[in-house]
Amino acid sequence: MSQTISWQENEINHLVQWHSESGARPPRRIVPVNDTLTADEALKLAHEGAGLLWQGDYQNARQLLQAMTRRLDKRTARKKEKNSQENIRDVFNLYRLGQAQRARLLGMLLIRIEPGFNIALRRAPDLQQACAQVYAHTSAFVVSLRELLGVIGAYEWRRNGVPVPQAGGKIHPFYGVFSPVRGEYLQLLDQAPLPETCQTAFDIGTGTGVLSIILAKRGVQRIVATDMQERAVECARFNIANLGYEQVITVEQRYFFPEGKADLIVCNPPWLPAKPSSPLEQAVYDPDSAMLKGFLQNLPAHLNRNGQGWLILSDLAEHLGLRSREDLLEWIRQAGLTVLERHDIKPHHAKVADTTDLLHAARKAEVTSLWRLVVQD
Repeated sequence: MSQTISWQENEINHLVQWHSESGARPPRRIVPVNDTLTADEALKLAHEGAGLLWQGDYQNARQLLQAMTRRLDKRTARKKEKNSQENIRDVFNLYRLGQAQRARLLGMLLIRIEPGFNIALRRAPDLQQACAQVYAHTSAFVVSLRELLGVIGAYEWRRNGVPVPQAGGKIHPFYGVFSPVRGEYLQLLDQAPLPETCQTAFDIGTGTGVLSIILAKRGVQRIVATDMQERAVECARFNIANLGYEQVITVEQRYFFPEGKADLIVCNPPWLPAKPSSPLEQAVYDPDSAMLKGFLQNLPAHLNRNGQGWLILSDLAEHLGLRSREDLLEWIRQAGLTVLERHDIKPHHAKVADTTDLLHAARKAEVTSLWRLVVQD
């Protein structure tokens, strides 16, 4: 069901469709604003629940958003000092709450997009191609500037691609599909020894299709990749065809396992057992570890004799107090599985070295593992 926003300007009533990829509800009221608005005034109105419909220069809107962000980040820095001695799990919950509040406030700066994905603002760039990859509207609609900038960034990622040496080329992530920017888990997949017999493989929750492509490059002859998200299915099919593996890899839209059995089944589920605050967070957060547990419980029924299941998982949740290693090992045991071998690697992304990050200690201790699982005799 589509939602709308309305406001009155010059005694004229306006009614326009509202769109939010994150599922955010439309603001309670709309205030038309322009270049005279300051960042402090904007944040005050945002705190009051007002959506700020921008009618000034487009580039000035971007500068205003940056100024609002700087002010919020300063407030967050003060809170970090205050909460630095809290329990790590409480710190994580406060961190998520702060991120959600930050996103809500910054999301109050709005842009109207006209039919044909045109923006009728001074110095507005041509965003037709970027918007056409995400939005399906034929009439005018309103989005947050923050979301629109995310769409633009995703368009550039998709156009330029992400170099992945293990895949033999570039992977092109679509908007809303998790990008393979953390190369350590790809290195694990590329180096772990394959089962003695490995003609077939399943890739559960394929995303961009990068894991399937690496397995195909390693010589697996038939691979079925699955994902429940339509965008992910389209993204995986694009990357697979672009790198020449469409005769080896089939992509199906489904939640978990395809029909039949395989010699190798890989899964890189969301790493943190928490509730996503938006659809875009589903690649990161797995409520109650539902996908992780589901993969383990159903794995034995889909493995060929002497087959292996490869679980790629960070232990960040353990360092945040969200899941214990004992929990994971017990779920593996309950599924009738045993650990053949575990391959570990330390992450090397920028946040590991960011000492200002509230979760720095947990990120610094993080290890990503590839668990090679087999059915118990």
